[in-house]
Amino acid sequence: MTKALEGVKILDFTHVQSGPTCTQLLAWFGADVIKVEKVGGGDATRLQLQDIPGADSLYFTMLNHNKRSITINTKTPKGKAILDRLIKDCDVLVENFAPGALDRMGFTWEYIQELNPRMILASVKGFGPGPYQDCKVYENVAQCAGGSASTTGFDDGPPLVTGAQIGDSGTGLHLALGIVTALYQRTHSGRGQKVLTAMQDSVLNLCRVKLRDQQRLDRTGTMHEYPQYPSGKFGEAVPRAGNASGGGQPGWIVKCKGWETDPNSYIYVITQEPVWHSICKIIGRENWVTNPQYATAIARLPRLMEIFGEIEKWTMTLTKFEVMRLLNQYDVPCGPILSMKEIAEDTSLRATGTVVEVEHPIRGKYLTVGNPIKMSDSPTEVTRSPLLGEHTDQVLAEFGFTSEELITLHKEGVI
Repeated sequence: MTKALEGVKILDFTHVQSGPTCTQLLAWFGADVIKVEKVGGGDATRLQLQDIPGADSLYFTMLNHNKRSITINTKTPKGKAILDRLIKDCDVLVENFAPGALDRMGFTWEYIQELNPRMILASVKGFGPGPYQDCKVYENVAQCAGGSASTTGFDDGPPLVTGAQIGDSGTGLHLALGIVTALYQRTHSGRGQKVLTAMQDSVLNLCRVKLRDQQRLDRTGTMHEYPQYPSGKFGEAVPRAGNASGGGQPGWIVKCKGWETDPNSYIYVITQEPVWHSICKIIGRENWVTNPQYATAIARLPRLMEIFGEIEKWTMTLTKFEVMRLLNQYDVPCGPILSMKEIAEDTSLRATGTVVEVEHPIRGKYLTVGNPIKMSDSPTEVTRSPLLGEHTDQVLAEFGFTSEELITLHKEGVI
């Protein structure tokens, strides 16, 4: 069985998280991802947050599975000549350098097109064209500039960034879709193209419901599903909404048995209209079913905090897993707050390949995330990340370099 992207060759000039997330996903789908690294150094994350001396960090290993690593000194004429040859025979070049860095290396879009008119040049940048296009961006900066932080947290506290890497990994996922789309278009046009994904844009795309709410707020001055309604005040911008669901299905995080000592003994419960009668029955509030103050979704909006307070009195008598089991018998949407330890030990996630154990020649066994996208005809096998320069000779030989040439390039420090 062949994989979806088998035969696609990708030059991976990315580092840290956003770009490697993209290229790792493409590698999981069968693309041959050739990670180009600096001689003697490589991707900076190899040494960041190391937990085992002499071993590549988990930061690096968990973002670079299924790839091959080559080292090239691109500042030398021979190094640039090697890149010329690689570009001529590859399909995609992915980079997340600082703005203008690729041009300064001598690899402008025009030059790349001369070498290979079918080449797709995919780039991650912090901001798109505009006043901030030359600014350097990291994960939390993107969350702030993309609208996430201003709408995350509680109304009486500061803006918050989320633990989900929506700036880096979120952008990488968007870029992967752009690359696959460009590859598909090339089957008709025969031409390559540039693909750009800005981190600010990607975060905003994931925050679109908040842009929706901004327009609603501009028009009405209030939003009934937010916890500020009815007694709180709304300003000009979308406020932080705590654990409100952000949609038409009111939800909140409530305590469960053991919350005093377990910071994750909580569950998220959604009180949607079709299961309202069941919720009332479960928590012993059957009188709410006919009470006009609670009987309809609109009537309940001003009383949501009271309602979740009553739900919490019930959930505090049970563990989060007991609550989930009981609520699911009535189709009440809910989800336990799972810690990373619980996720790491979840056998069902291991069974589906969502969490994978990988063997590394230096660090031994470690856990990583697997491919979140499951395809029936393109199964994913997660293989370990490459050691620095592990595949240099192998890859260059595939591109026509002789043994004598490789020996000379090694002696001269080019590879």
